Amino acid sequence: VRNLPHLNDVTTMIELLGSMGVDIMLNEDMDVLVDSSTINNLNARYELVKTMRASIVVLGPLLSKFGKADVALPGGCAIGSRPVNLHIDALRAMGAEIILEDGYIRAKSKGRLKGANISLDPVSVGATENILMAASLADGLTTINNAAKEPEVVDLADCLIHMGGIVEGAGTDKIIIEGVKSLSGGEFSVMPDRVETATYLTGVAMTGGSIKIKNSKPESLGSVIYKLKETGASVSSGKDWISLNMERDRPISTSLSTGPYPLFPTDMQAQFVALNSIAEGNASISETVFENRFMHVQEIARMGGKIKLKGNTAFIEGIKSLYGAPVMATDLRASASLVLAGLVAKGTTTIDRIYH
Repeated sequence: VRNLPHLNDVTTMIELLGSMGVDIMLNEDMDVLVDSSTINNLNARYELVKTMRASIVVLGPLLSKFGKADVALPGGCAIGSRPVNLHIDALRAMGAEIILEDGYIRAKSKGRLKGANISLDPVSVGATENILMAASLADGLTTINNAAKEPEVVDLADCLIHMGGIVEGAGTDKIIIEGVKSLSGGEFSVMPDRVETATYLTGVAMTGGSIKIKNSKPESLGSVIYKLKETGASVSSGKDWISLNMERDRPISTSLSTGPYPLFPTDMQAQFVALNSIAEGNASISETVFENRFMHVQEIARMGGKIKLKGNTAFIEGIKSLYGAPVMATDLRASASLVLAGLVAKGTTTIDRIYH
């Protein structure tokens, strides 16, 4: 597996798989060689799962391949309720027996999982991915209705197809998977991290200047590019690069509402709160994906930001400058937004709890 991003979550997932007996080799370019034939433990323990909510995506593959899995109920970033019932209900529909006991999801199946017709409400990236992997080795046809359309879902489908899976419709709201008896190994390069790319672009829209990001995937950033252009930045792109130039002293404020792909990503909401805090004009940002994802607002307010919260919307009055202050990160993207705020603030900003 090539082109993995340098993120703590990736390290955690490698450690989690290693704890299950998977043989993993990692080189300096972040290429990972994975040999799953050595798995000897089907328990995803709490000590690791608690630090990363996405750990639950091991549930579907383990259950589908081995007929059993014990996965601790996930923890992760404190950005609201992200229930696991979608994952559990879908796997039960595929024939799994699942109980919740002692803080663990304990799942088993008699023989192969069975193909099923599954409808997700609400749409969920993690649940779509978990079902997609489980269904790849299930007996029969599985249909995921109201599937997530995110580029990462398409990337996972491409990886499964490369390994011998049969998947149609990835990138639409209806994915059809025909289960196969086994998948083969292979080489796969993970798509560029679109949120990482968008965060760098937003940073330069705030500080002024220009940036060119190579080995990126501009077509996955449509909604963010549209909003960056509204701030007064010039954006251009090619097949695998994107550049931004900001000549204004301050960006122009831009209002937005988050939503599932292809709408504006919730993982860029915090960065645009930071941008609007020093922009010319007033803006509103509505968060529709998570109900508790504005904890960075009070930290930016500590730096002088003029932001008022009402329900799921932040109302931001842009000011000429923020001021350095000690602040605390509450989740991964909030950490990034505080770094961006610190870049344009007068004085020194110290960010605590950056382990996200």
